Parts: sequence; C-alpha cells; structure tokens
Amino acid sequence: MLDPVLLQIAKTAILERFHTFYKIDKEALYKAYPFLEEQGATFVTLKYDHHLRGCIGSLVAHRTLLEDVISNACSAAFQDPRFHPLHERELSNIFVEVSVLSVPQLLEYDDFEDLLQKVVPDIDGLILNHKGQQGTFLPQVWEELKSPKEFLEHLCMKAGLSPIIFEEHPSIYRYRVEAIEDSFDAIEAL
Repeated sequence: MLDPVLLQIAKTAILERFHTFYKIDKEALYKAYPFLEEQGATFVTLKYDHHLRGCIGSLVAHRTLLEDVISNACSAAFQDPRFHPLHERELSNIFVEVSVLSVPQLLEYDDFEDLLQKVVPDIDGLILNHKGQQGTFLPQVWEELKSPKEFLEHLCMKAGLSPIIFEEHPSIYRYRVEAIEDSFDAIEAL
C-alpha cells in the first residue's frame, strides 16, 4: 500500500504555484520518509468532476521518487498539452491520483490472438513501442476500455498507429501500478 505522503507531495507541488504558504521541504521529507530517496517511476493523474484533467508520468525510474512525483504533478497540472493550465478555482473539483509503476517487462507473444490471451484486464498497464512511436495506458484505463482487444486497439491509436500494426509484431511491455487518490479538500501541510 502506498504511503499517503505521496498524495500530499503531489498536492503541495501544485499548490506551491498558487500560494507561498505551501512549500516542499525536500530534506525534511527525505529524513522522515527515506523511501522517497529511491528511484521511482510515477504518473500523476488529475480528474475534474471524474473527467481527465491532466496526466503526466515516467515509464522508467530516472530520478528519486520525491522528484518524480513533484515534477509529474506540476506537469500534469500546468503542462499537459491536451489541457489549459490548471486554475486555482478548479481545485475544489480536482482529484489527484499518484501511481507508482513497477519496472516494465517485455511481453512475449506469438501473434495478436496470443497477445489478447496474455494481457490481464484491470491489472496490466501496457506500453506499445514500434519504430520510434510509443504509447502507454495505465491499468486504470481498463475502467473505460473493458476488453483486451479494445484496450490494445486504442493504445495503437494513442501511439499514432493503426491496429494493423500487430501484423508487424510491435514490442509490448507490461507493468503494474500501486495507486492512491484523494481530493484537494483534504490538504495537510507537509
């Protein structure tokens, strides 16, 4: 189970942009929560009234968990190219979710039918990579795309590819996540 401090970090990172009262004391956090110094890959997802409002993350660990959450929270709120930057008046309707990813593993498969059998709905996050084009869906996307076929076809489109790409046997990586979610109503100072 994820430590709720990850949510507090994400929310505080966003709130720092609006108020000087909110500050992240990295040294104090590293001292109180040593696991934050470990390298980690995270996604931060924002939802406004249960609709996607921003989602940015890392697929591979390349910085500390603390730095990754801070960076991805700010990017999801203010730099997701699909949305305008978050405005303070939206906060009362925003839910924040922090997902920590496992290390992606190459999924071996023979053909598309075999791949459909190997994908685990509601659990697997997938990365599709083919000739420099890439897309990913977190396991949370299974809430909207229920079947493996639908999940994989939409993942192709997200990567800018046609579903016929499976004839060329693109690389598919599987990962799992632990996620924690909360609203901005419950804000505690770090």
